[in-house]
Amino acid sequence: MAFVTTAEVCDANQDLIRSGQLRALQPCFQIYGRRQIFSGPVVTVKVFEDNGLIRQFLEEKGNGRVLVVDGGGSLRCAILGGNPVVQAQNNGWAGIIVNGCIRDVDEINGCDIGVRALASHPIKASKKGLGEQRVPLNIAGTRICDGEWLYADTDGILVSQVELSV
Repeated sequence: MAFVTTAEVCDANQDLIRSGQLRALQPCFQIYGRRQIFSGPVVTVKVFEDNGLIRQFLEEKGNGRVLVVDGGGSLRCAILGGNPVVQAQNNGWAGIIVNGCIRDVDEINGCDIGVRALASHPIKASKKGLGEQRVPLNIAGTRICDGEWLYADTDGILVSQVELSV
């Protein structure tokens, strides 16, 4: 199947946008990783300046899923680094969205995975494993629920209640 951009998906699905079944995240994320275009079913995690739960998820087989992490928008430390991203790539995750910071940018940019984050930061997060998993999140003006579908490219990030046939 030929690739269809997020812009084309929006143009073709105005009814889904009006009904709230298809939503666009506000454009606040930087693009990292070699895979600029990715999509898949969403897995949600909510943490704050702690990456223990993130690491646990990325140790699992990804099966083309996208991990969406609400890090509370913190810009005080990085909740994702190069080692877990390499592991995510090797375990078959399609992408990772981080409402917070990452580090080890050069290593992440060498990985065949899509990563979006607010910024980079050299200080690492704690590893206590605190947080919530598979809960609804509110990121970049958009509610995101576990099991929804995420579509990302260089134009932006879309979330849909159902898998779109594009």
